[in-house]
Amino acid sequence: MNQINVSEVSEFHLLGLTPVKEVQLSLFFLFALFYSFVLPGNIFIILTIYLDHHLASPMYFFLANLSFLDICYCSVISPKMLADFLRPHKKISYGGCMAQLFFLHFLGAAEMFLLIAMACDRYVAICKPLQYFHLMSRNVCCMLVGVSWTGGFIHAIILVMLAHQLHFCGSNVLDNFFCDIHQVIRVACTDTHRVEALTFINNGLVILSSFILLLTSYGILLLKLKTSKTLERSKATSTCVTHIVVILVMFTPAIFLYTRPSEPLSIDKVVAVFHTVIFPLLNPMIYTMRNKEIKSSMKRLIEKYGPQVIL
Repeated sequence: MNQINVSEVSEFHLLGLTPVKEVQLSLFFLFALFYSFVLPGNIFIILTIYLDHHLASPMYFFLANLSFLDICYCSVISPKMLADFLRPHKKISYGGCMAQLFFLHFLGAAEMFLLIAMACDRYVAICKPLQYFHLMSRNVCCMLVGVSWTGGFIHAIILVMLAHQLHFCGSNVLDNFFCDIHQVIRVACTDTHRVEALTFINNGLVILSSFILLLTSYGILLLKLKTSKTLERSKATSTCVTHIVVILVMFTPAIFLYTRPSEPLSIDKVVAVFHTVIFPLLNPMIYTMRNKEIKSSMKRLIEKYGPQVIL
């Protein structure tokens, strides 16, 4: 009788970012400080959009959802990473590893698809301004968000199914600070060529196709705005440029990590830190810093509710 999907490994050992204890403590305080300041900032963005009726447009609805996705995405990795800095032995169960892999790719892909939805929103706002609120109704916006989450789920469940097919009987040491598909493939003791190929195709389709589609769409919009004579041209151009900055910040490390062969490079961990911890929390901040309306709303919210809003 053939047995499949049987794993003799019940847990994985993580090597973390560095073996030096002093550096680990320094990184713990650095990331804890960053997390404690930037995370409330993202929550404040969501509260501002929710409480201020001046920000009831589809663009801010998508921005609030982006902030929520980024908070969830960072929470998959950051809490355990911070705890592991203080532990001599860094472990994660097999089930925990699969869960971390799933939610990392589920939320990451959902965010990529949400950026496509935001690009559609900008296209309608710039090219069909008179029909904007009709075409981008709340139902349509909710549908686009739902499609983004569904697409992320399908992408992630495929990766988990591929990882679950692997057989682990030897090394259970993952050379990283979190559990991801490439690290899991490297320690499997069965032939991984088919899984590697399917993983590469799955990641490549989601990441590269989304990246090319987004840059092409915003390039077309910028060309259209260049020939436009409307009074809102400057504001629309600034918004498009901000979206392009976020796209580059988000996709560049993802392309580096997931659209190349799985052989490890020395810089992989550094890129992974920026991709999973730093950049996601900074994305909504980039939108906010270049948006006068949301900054004014934040100021009004603080003046109206005082310190209790921040607390």
